[in-house]
Amino acid sequence: MSTEHALTPTSYIQHHLSFNAQPVGDGLFGMVHVDSVITAFVIGFAALGFIAWIARGATAGVPNKRQAFVEILFEFVDDTVKGIFPHGDRSSFMAPAALTVFVWVLMMNALDFIPADAAAAVTGLFSEEWRLVPTADVNTTFALALAVWFLMIFYGIKVKGIGGWLHEIFCAPFGGHPLLWPANLLFNIVEYVSKPLSHSLRLYGNMYAGEIIFLLLWVWAATGVTGTIAGALLGASWAIFHILIVVLQAYIFMTLTVVYLAMAHEGH
Repeated sequence: MSTEHALTPTSYIQHHLSFNAQPVGDGLFGMVHVDSVITAFVIGFAALGFIAWIARGATAGVPNKRQAFVEILFEFVDDTVKGIFPHGDRSSFMAPAALTVFVWVLMMNALDFIPADAAAAVTGLFSEEWRLVPTADVNTTFALALAVWFLMIFYGIKVKGIGGWLHEIFCAPFGGHPLLWPANLLFNIVEYVSKPLSHSLRLYGNMYAGEIIFLLLWVWAATGVTGTIAGALLGASWAIFHILIVVLQAYIFMTLTVVYLAMAHEGH
């Protein structure tokens, strides 16, 4: 991307923040960010492949380093789910779902550590515009949050029945008197709408901010020898701190997923 180094900092950042957006149905159904979709699926399959590879090589004896790492990860996620989700057999769905969410989001977040120009040297073979970090795209985080939202509704109806679920929507938390139904409905609508919004925007905001800071450091590193040294030092410092953000945001997204699904099993 040598031509980019001649660009202004603003145009450099704008270029790296451009999506590979393709219209759906000649634009009638909006745009699809092809880069976010493809990268998310590739990372998802890579995560599943990694875990499956470790599982196939697992032994009952002394575990090797890879197996020990995955076992620690499994226990960490299982302990987290155990403390939040007391309903039934957590190993049937909840713990595997939480593990999938955590590993998938963590690996997507970790793509933020790849320098923008290094990533562009590869993605440029396919497209001039390619955002590498799917979780820095609000469409990706909102799609993940919506999947959890639909699961929340599904389990709410499955556990309570359609009648019980509707009764809760209209009669909780203020009571079952018909005059209170509108207030209960409004309260529950606000609650149902706020969950996917907060779930998605928290992850998106943190990863987008991290991406912007990295781009500012990369463009500074292209201003000369002094800028290169300063950019490299600051970039390394920010990358160390960003490790905490990457892991923490994946953990928070996983935890909220389990919390919302646990709430679907409970009544007001």
